[in-house]
Amino acid sequence: MITRTSRQLESTVASYSRQALPRPARNLRPYSKPSNRVNAPALATAPAHPQSYPNFMPSPEKAEEYNPEMQGFLRRRIPYTVLPTPLPDDRASASNDYYFTDSPTQDLLAIMDACLHNLYDVPRAKQVFERLRRTRRGDPIMESRLYNLFLDAYLEMASTKESDNKVVWLEDMLELYNAIIGGVEKVAPTANTYATMLLAWLRFGPDSPTPVDDVPFPTVHTLLTDILEHNISVSSVVSDRAFKTSEDASAAITLLSRVSVELGKTAVVHELGLAEAMGSTVDPLENVPEVAPVLRPKPVDSNAEVKEGEIAEPAMEVPFNLSNLRKHLAQVALARRVLPEDVASRQKLLEESVYEVAVERLKYQADLMDQLGVSDKGLRRPELQRWMWDWHQKLEERLRVEMKDIHQAEKQPLSKLKNPDSSTHTRISAFLSLIKPEKLSLITILEIMRLQGSGGIADGMKTARALIAVGRAVENEYKAEMCRKNDIQVPSHPRLDHGYFTHLGYRDLYQRRVAARKYMEDAEEWTSEWTQLLRVRVGSILVECLMDVATVTRTGINKRTGQEVTEEQPAFFHTYEYQRGQKLGVIRLNTVVAEAVAKDTLREALHPRHLPMLVKPKPWVNHDQGGYLFNKTSAMRFKDSQEQQSYLRHAAALGNVELVFAGLDVLGSTPWQINRQVFDVVLEVWNSGKRLCKVPPAVYEEQEPEKPANFSTEPQVRSVYLQRLKAYTQGKANNHSDRCNVNYKIEIARAFLGDTMYLPHNLDFRGRAYPIPPHLNHIGDDLSRGLLKFGEAKPLGVRGLRWLKIHLANLYGFDKANFDERENFVHEHLAEIYDSAEKPLEGKRWWTTADDPWQCLATCMELRAALESPDPHAFMSSLPVHQDGTCNGLQHYAALGGDAQGAQQVNLSVTDRPSDVYTFVATMVEKAILEDIEKGKKEAQWARLLSGKVSRKVVKQTVMTTVYGVTFIGAREQIEKQLKDRKDIPEEDCWPAASYLAQKTLACIGDLFTSAKDIQNWLNLCARLISKAIPEDRLSDALATYKGRGKAASSANRIKKEQMTSVVWTTPLGLPIVQPYRKTKRKQFATSLQTVFISDPNNPAEVNSVKQASAFPPNFIHSLDATHMMLTALECRTRDLTFASVHDSYWTHASTIDDMSEVIRETFIALHSSDVLVKLQEEFKERYKGYKVPLGNIRLGSLPKALAKAGTKVVVSSEQSQALPGVGEFLSVDDTRESALKVATDATSVEPDTVLDNPALDKTARVRVTRYRPNQPEGAIAEEEAAEEVEVEEADDAVQNALAGKFVDLVDLLPPLPEKGGFEVKTIKNSQYFFS
Repeated sequence: MITRTSRQLESTVASYSRQALPRPARNLRPYSKPSNRVNAPALATAPAHPQSYPNFMPSPEKAEEYNPEMQGFLRRRIPYTVLPTPLPDDRASASNDYYFTDSPTQDLLAIMDACLHNLYDVPRAKQVFERLRRTRRGDPIMESRLYNLFLDAYLEMASTKESDNKVVWLEDMLELYNAIIGGVEKVAPTANTYATMLLAWLRFGPDSPTPVDDVPFPTVHTLLTDILEHNISVSSVVSDRAFKTSEDASAAITLLSRVSVELGKTAVVHELGLAEAMGSTVDPLENVPEVAPVLRPKPVDSNAEVKEGEIAEPAMEVPFNLSNLRKHLAQVALARRVLPEDVASRQKLLEESVYEVAVERLKYQADLMDQLGVSDKGLRRPELQRWMWDWHQKLEERLRVEMKDIHQAEKQPLSKLKNPDSSTHTRISAFLSLIKPEKLSLITILEIMRLQGSGGIADGMKTARALIAVGRAVENEYKAEMCRKNDIQVPSHPRLDHGYFTHLGYRDLYQRRVAARKYMEDAEEWTSEWTQLLRVRVGSILVECLMDVATVTRTGINKRTGQEVTEEQPAFFHTYEYQRGQKLGVIRLNTVVAEAVAKDTLREALHPRHLPMLVKPKPWVNHDQGGYLFNKTSAMRFKDSQEQQSYLRHAAALGNVELVFAGLDVLGSTPWQINRQVFDVVLEVWNSGKRLCKVPPAVYEEQEPEKPANFSTEPQVRSVYLQRLKAYTQGKANNHSDRCNVNYKIEIARAFLGDTMYLPHNLDFRGRAYPIPPHLNHIGDDLSRGLLKFGEAKPLGVRGLRWLKIHLANLYGFDKANFDERENFVHEHLAEIYDSAEKPLEGKRWWTTADDPWQCLATCMELRAALESPDPHAFMSSLPVHQDGTCNGLQHYAALGGDAQGAQQVNLSVTDRPSDVYTFVATMVEKAILEDIEKGKKEAQWARLLSGKVSRKVVKQTVMTTVYGVTFIGAREQIEKQLKDRKDIPEEDCWPAASYLAQKTLACIGDLFTSAKDIQNWLNLCARLISKAIPEDRLSDALATYKGRGKAASSANRIKKEQMTSVVWTTPLGLPIVQPYRKTKRKQFATSLQTVFISDPNNPAEVNSVKQASAFPPNFIHSLDATHMMLTALECRTRDLTFASVHDSYWTHASTIDDMSEVIRETFIALHSSDVLVKLQEEFKERYKGYKVPLGNIRLGSLPKALAKAGTKVVVSSEQSQALPGVGEFLSVDDTRESALKVATDATSVEPDTVLDNPALDKTARVRVTRYRPNQPEGAIAEEEAAEEVEVEEADDAVQNALAGKFVDLVDLLPPLPEKGGFEVKTIKNSQYFFS
């Protein structure tokens, strides 16, 4: 029986009128099969060019606007997700609690969750629950699933753990049920509510074997009536997870059927009969022989007549099976458009049994070595596995003892402790009991091994990071167990009939997702998020125990005696080191463990959440439901920002991010395979231990610098030696880290040989998509990309063969010529290509000289196979071919600003040859260097050293990241790395030379892209103003400190504390972007290892205005390129094109490059034809309407001058201007016009409760603003001056007093948009090198 929700969904979908999707123009002529073989090199070099236009080059007859649906979608008013600004940590409100749960409340939720699990401590959970019912009634955190969980816990306590006290627990259950039904606590009953009450009736009702007469349970008649009144399907009730056995569910069906007959509910009787029939269907996977189902005798009818002398044959029937019923109802309820058949068995097995398999493998390896009696270390190569097995055994036993001791200690009343409020006395045993000790042990070991080398710590990790990671891993495993427990069906990937950008298509997508989300939430038990502090507490216990028991045996030679010495040492040890002047606690691996990690197999250290998937990822149906089948993952990667999480959650609830979820589904559903030919070469290189093409050697080949004889006497010599020694040490550490990284890649690739795999994706906070598996994916390095190919192949065709050749030239580094020249480059090097493909290691190794050698090798092999096939055009190719943007950030800036000069440099304009902005900038820098040499400037020393050495590669990264806000320091580091890689500049001269070159490079870029600088300035100014703004409803608190205070500094400090406003904007796809930059506020927590300082995402501090401003331009551009990629992915799915992306590099099959190129251009044009900056300005005005900016904050730093240059002016009278010191730059003195600026007569005496009601203050808050545009474009705004970061107490009191209590509307201070140039974005349609 279809549920009510799915019936509504069916009727809605059925009412849609089918709408034809736009299809790409097919301009290419089909090639004819050649009669002669063309696999000979001489014939294969002849290029074949079709006469018609490539798809992305419009023919004269083609309509100018290809995709009106997408154009209309992007031009619509973007739906905003607007939440209140978080309050300071010393303030609270119901609204703030609604959107941003505080850490103490989150801890209480986690305590309830842990105590209810397996009925660990239900009385304690009940105590917390009753407290929250009183204080947080109606709060979203008090959801139906939480109430249902307590109903179930009370019932189980009465049934099992405390059956002697069953009356009390059943009375509690009845009281809670009545509270739900009564609606006082604003919690709606669900199918699980009624299923639990039916189960209670079956166990303790009047007709049960153990009736409890003292508890007045609602009758089944009452329950059924309530079920129907709340529009809940009876099928969903009888199939609910509350029924843990088929017998209970069958009894519930019988009971409800009898009552339905008595009430005359024929439809309910029919629905229950259908449910019983579904549950009795034979499932061949449920222990049923193939030839016949498992049958059982039917109950004998005592009234049936049996003839004398006959032996009655018992009638047989198929037994009722609850799992069958659930599976059928899940498919029927969502009409098979949301849930698939059971095709995920292998993936489920992989995620279910990861720890068990790891334990068995470690045990097998250790037992095998013992049985063979192998003691020689050379033969016992997998020492790492043996150690890990030994650690696991010891740690498991240690944890059992530790957990028992903790449990006993927690029985002591807190009142008897010396410091009952101390965090060390927080009860933690309930959380440790969530996972069995044997699994806790392995989780701890695997997480610590996985983290080695992270965070810039060679052979180790930061202590705080390790504790949080281990605690989070325990939390994730517990939640995964809850998902596996209920065996929830996995939604399938929907296929839309109306396209993604039509109103009907979008609504259909939303309704499908909501239906799937509701089904999954109803089927899944309630669990709570853990706070950061809780993760640290759990992690600290586990890591401490591991460090106590994990040891290794080291053997060495005594230098004095020459004898072999054996010693048992800790496998991990805690120490401190300094990073950037700060003392940092780290956990390091013993040297022999670190060496083993670099050479031994690492399969045991890989968790499924770090691996590709064997089936298509679960579609994203909510902000935290998608990707892996069981392992919980968020759709966005949050970094200590509850605000980001809350925005995404509410945007999903409002249906604003459907296309974002759909885009992630498209990216995750692309099939991949391991390229076996390339893998064999990589494995041979790896096992040889030699360096080749970014595969690091087993032994670092560089020689340690010799210590000079005059080391102690010559300071300059000493400095040079120490610098070279540091570089050697860092290089050796990097080599080891790279070796471990490559080891992971090879192990994963070997595990997936022959399999088709998928890479689930999620977003960073700017909307950029990343694969969740971190070790082997297409966003990785050249080696990772070379190992991967698409999981499906397509015939090359004429154009595909040409694009495959162009792709090979691009990978080799010959990518700045035109397409014909690139194709000819391949023809000229066919001999080398064949040699590379046939003898990659024994031949000339031409492929190793490529820019991307492993991808080049893969393409050489693919091209040779195609040319050697009977028909190269029919060759089935699965190699991804790329189309890369030219400095994509600058492309977006040029399109936003209509910058014709910039557009020409980044290939937006129509040209015969591709422009190369990196070479252009390098040439400009070389000219500037020569000028310095000629003029004999003081920097001439570095100019002479660098002359002739400024290549395209040296400045490329700096040019690329300039539009993303790179600073001088960042540019210097980038250039220094490139200079070191050249090996022709002394190590000690690289840093000063890089400083000089960074200055020259940034100056040349600024002269070339003036429009980009203007937009950057505008974005920067907007962010600076927003981060200083205060919501109107917070003014009362901001001004309250004026009363009774002598100094304005104290009030200014309160205003500073009220600056909690982040920069928030919405992408054209509806995704809210929240900048997470706030001032660092960390909590101190003492562990036995060290005192760690952790940030609390649930306790936000005031914003970091400098970081908010400097990061906004690059983040905004990143959100645009992410939108462009998502639009392209969705449109490619509409056209049935395989698609993958690496930010601004788009991949598809060679044969469909022309189709994808057309899509890339169409989506870019549609995006930038939608007035992106105008919409951003409009959003700021609406989102921040009523926000006030204190004049006292504007006066600091360079902001007044920058506002004046940008075109904002505040009209005041001459008298008022004299009373406004420090802000004169953006004031316009005009006595002939009415001034809107009013000053409160006595700001320091304003009462806190009357600020918002004070008419005088209302007038002071309004400022009339006019704008002018400067005649000449201004340069980039300098970085925030140090004065803006100086504490307000140090500011001039007189100035502060003069500006105290004066605010300006934020929307009135926002500067006007920069003038847009004349470049037409539609020109891109004719640019063949836009993406190439």
